[in-house]
Amino acid sequence: MNLAILSPALNAYSETFIQVHKQIPGAKVFFYYGGLVPKMLEGEGSLFTGDMISRMRRFLNEKFLRSDFSFEEYYLFQSLKKNKIACVLAEYGTTGASALKVCRKNNLPLVTIFHGFDASIKSVLEENKEAYQELFSYSRKIIVVSKAMETRLIHLGCPPDKILYNPYGPNSAFFNVHPQRKCQTFIGVGRFVDKKAPYYTLLAFSKVLSKYPRARLVIGGDGPLWNSCINLARYLKIENNVVFPGVITPELLRQYFTESVAFVQHSITAENGDMEGTPVGVLEASAAGLPVVSTLHAGIPDVIINGVTGFLVKEHDVDAMAESMIKMLDEPALAEEMGLRGREVIKKHFSLSRHLDILSEVIKQSVYKKYNYKFLSHCLWIKIICSLYY
Repeated sequence: MNLAILSPALNAYSETFIQVHKQIPGAKVFFYYGGLVPKMLEGEGSLFTGDMISRMRRFLNEKFLRSDFSFEEYYLFQSLKKNKIACVLAEYGTTGASALKVCRKNNLPLVTIFHGFDASIKSVLEENKEAYQELFSYSRKIIVVSKAMETRLIHLGCPPDKILYNPYGPNSAFFNVHPQRKCQTFIGVGRFVDKKAPYYTLLAFSKVLSKYPRARLVIGGDGPLWNSCINLARYLKIENNVVFPGVITPELLRQYFTESVAFVQHSITAENGDMEGTPVGVLEASAAGLPVVSTLHAGIPDVIINGVTGFLVKEHDVDAMAESMIKMLDEPALAEEMGLRGREVIKKHFSLSRHLDILSEVIKQSVYKKYNYKFLSHCLWIKIICSLYY
């Protein structure tokens, strides 16, 4: 089955959850990227082949498309048709809404995955208010990665029977990590953006140092708040205890997990409404056997059991986060027990294979319904013709 995955970016380091979808069982994936209406196909390059004049001439000569399609939509339409795509998987609701016209014209089943900002940022929801209603109606399934996101989309008008909760899963290599728990190191990883609130993690860690002055915090990633957080560490006079390694490869992250006592992330709802889905870093850390100290935010409580596989505090509660981090150092046996329990929970309920198998089944069912509908339609016409003839 030829599956088209549409994504705004080719290989953003913070979007590993999209890259793993190229491994969906039973699918030959054509990965389109480069904007909400993708302009590129991985392995082939631009969809706009030939010189500009001939491209425009072909575009304008397609009279039945001319009034409906933009230049980008036209060439995406042609590429999907050329590659005999059987189903489209749209990464982000905004992508699905932008590609809806192309899918409808091609009579292609559409499965849309919402990941976070696309279901929470106020301006995005307002801008796509009408488009989302059409998307909810046309998509065979709407995939959400957190229970909170499911509630929000129902509130926005998505029929509950269209929604499927299917959170991400960590790469299986993280299950092979065995934390040594010999160092007083905390690890956090993620983009330096408002909803990750890395400054709250730094403030909490500064309180940890008052009791454990040799503790260390590694906080990986980059983003618009990166320099501000470096300056905050200097202001708090904790720069010698904090490491900002930038973007961390999966291999290096697993090494950091081996050396750490717990994973920390203080996610919040940003002022513009932006929220997490289910952070992949949290899943990876728990799979690696680390307890998680985080917040009661979005999909985090879906995968971390408060008091069992980690500690979850209220958003903005820096003191409670610091107390939870100190408890991890005070009671290493508890930290180890929480980490091991977390690994079992992730392995049983949130594995990557489970996530991909569910997606594979959804896509197969979407394609089956399309061709089953065509078959029934043909049968109906045959029946009508036969009744008229006889």
